[in-house]
Amino acid sequence: MRAGFIGAGKVGFTLGRYFAENNITVTGYYSKNPESSKAAADFTDTRSYNTLENILEDSDTLFLTVPDGQIEKVWDYMKDLDIKNKNICHCSGSMSSATFFNAEKTGARVYSVHPLYAISDKWNSWKTLHKAYFTVEGTESGIEAVKELISSCGNKVIVMNNEKKALYHGAAVAASNLVIGLLNLSSKLLVSCGFEKEDAEKALSSLFAGNALTAAEKGAAEALTGPVERNDISTVEKHLHSLSQSGIPKNAKEIYRLLSMELIEIAEEKHPDRNYYGLTEVLKNEEHSNDI
Repeated sequence: MRAGFIGAGKVGFTLGRYFAENNITVTGYYSKNPESSKAAADFTDTRSYNTLENILEDSDTLFLTVPDGQIEKVWDYMKDLDIKNKNICHCSGSMSSATFFNAEKTGARVYSVHPLYAISDKWNSWKTLHKAYFTVEGTESGIEAVKELISSCGNKVIVMNNEKKALYHGAAVAASNLVIGLLNLSSKLLVSCGFEKEDAEKALSSLFAGNALTAAEKGAAEALTGPVERNDISTVEKHLHSLSQSGIPKNAKEIYRLLSMELIEIAEEKHPDRNYYGLTEVLKNEEHSNDI
């Protein structure tokens, strides 16, 4: 395949360099901002194109690495060009290949190709992208070729149904973004205990990072510690009581309760010999007390 990129932001930089380093032919970049496409081309030792038509001529696979809100606009222009037998891919986590409306009339094959990875640095994220899973969905007739393109770099690729794309993205947000909200909540609770905000964040950093690393390397069950795993009902009750006090962030107790219910499922798998019925009842009863 000869892969070209429309859009020269973090994702375009990262995928282009990653593909090039893995011996995939990258033709170059087109962007509304010529300086951006020139920088990306220099970074990947490829070409900067002045028109979308020119990069289409040189590429059989196009990656639209533009902001989500621009994908339909770019496609609206592209669909009237000669894109027959081209692979047109976007890299949005939340949008499916259905974004390429009326694709069947153009003769193009359309896909969403998403790295399950936080690309935060356009200059360096490519170095660790080999750790990422990718998801692909789209035109069935050519999806194995797109899967093979990514797999050739050494990445695991999951082919999925486009109807599951929103749920998939929600799962990614929970692991990548919502966990940051949980960390921020923990920091607020320490501030309520007398910590300065900066000290609270620093104090939690090693605890958070260490457990996240264990979970990533060994799985959730191996990373699970604490009162829920120990079936320590008394400690959990004390936590729930303390989270009911005035001055505690709103919904903190309910977040604690719901996540503890999730942890019980993991604990039961890890310790099938333990009976977590009493702890489950405590947490369920707390749900009813919240309704009063």
